[in-house]
Amino acid sequence: MPLDPPTEESLTIARGPSRARILTYGATLADFRLDGFAHSLVLGSEDAAAYRGPMRYFGAIVGPIANRIAGGRAPLDGRIVTLATNEGDTALHGGPQGLSQRSWSIESRDRHRVVLGIASDPGDGGPPGPLTIRVAYEIEEDGALRLEVTGQSPAQTFCNPAFHGYWCLGSEGLAGHRLCVAADHYLPTDRALIPTGEIAPVAGTAYDLRSPTPLPAAVDLDTNFCLNGAGFRKVAWLETDRLTMTVETDAPGLQIYDAAGLDTRPARGHHGKPYGAFAGLAMEPQLWPDAPNHPDFPSIELSTDRVFRQSSRFRFIRKEIP
Repeated sequence: MPLDPPTEESLTIARGPSRARILTYGATLADFRLDGFAHSLVLGSEDAAAYRGPMRYFGAIVGPIANRIAGGRAPLDGRIVTLATNEGDTALHGGPQGLSQRSWSIESRDRHRVVLGIASDPGDGGPPGPLTIRVAYEIEEDGALRLEVTGQSPAQTFCNPAFHGYWCLGSEGLAGHRLCVAADHYLPTDRALIPTGEIAPVAGTAYDLRSPTPLPAAVDLDTNFCLNGAGFRKVAWLETDRLTMTVETDAPGLQIYDAAGLDTRPARGHHGKPYGAFAGLAMEPQLWPDAPNHPDFPSIELSTDRVFRQSSRFRFIRKEIP
């Protein structure tokens, strides 16, 4: 894998009713357009500098370990691995030199699909490596956006990269959206948003999103939902009166963040203003957060004889307007 390229590029792919703009910096989905809708369906900016500041995770591939690792410490193969922290004592989304903060190489591209790759070193403050990660963005014939993420290493390591796009199907903010998640359980967290270790039923709680729930919800969401079923299946849908977006994945978890604490000032979004609270909804297919410190969680360990693979699809269904 070549070293980080000296320049960054903006790539466009399109098919059917959809088109996307992808940055090599962070392997970032910076813009997604659907015919008949005047606005981008993902939050982002025309200003590249925004992705080095308050929009550092917007639309990016985060990792190599997405989400949070308590204390930046995790057991691996009989030893404790120390990770760089960037949220107090917590390692979040790969730390200060995570995948979202680096330039990726273009491995292939055509009108419908682009493949980006990056090599992560142990010296980056992340897990043991080297770890090679690739992401393929593809727009399918019906306009759906599909992502395929792979990871491989010659050393026993951790691997849990995730797509961190913020979706907004309306013209501005989550008001008028409804969310449904096919999950009977979720992970309660402490005040630092670290899972307590309990795998709790959603029934009878504000985290029961198994039927369409208006957003913003009754509780602020920065929550991992333990998805029902296995294999590639439909796990969630987000809708307005004009449009439904379904989410399919083979991942066991879906982190939902409603952007309750979002403030991108002074960086401006696609609509010409900074984004504030509830501007969009992050829907992140992934393995569960802080997994190495909870033996009952799905493992994020990657052995030398295995390839990490994760597939997700975001599909759009227009509604008839009376």
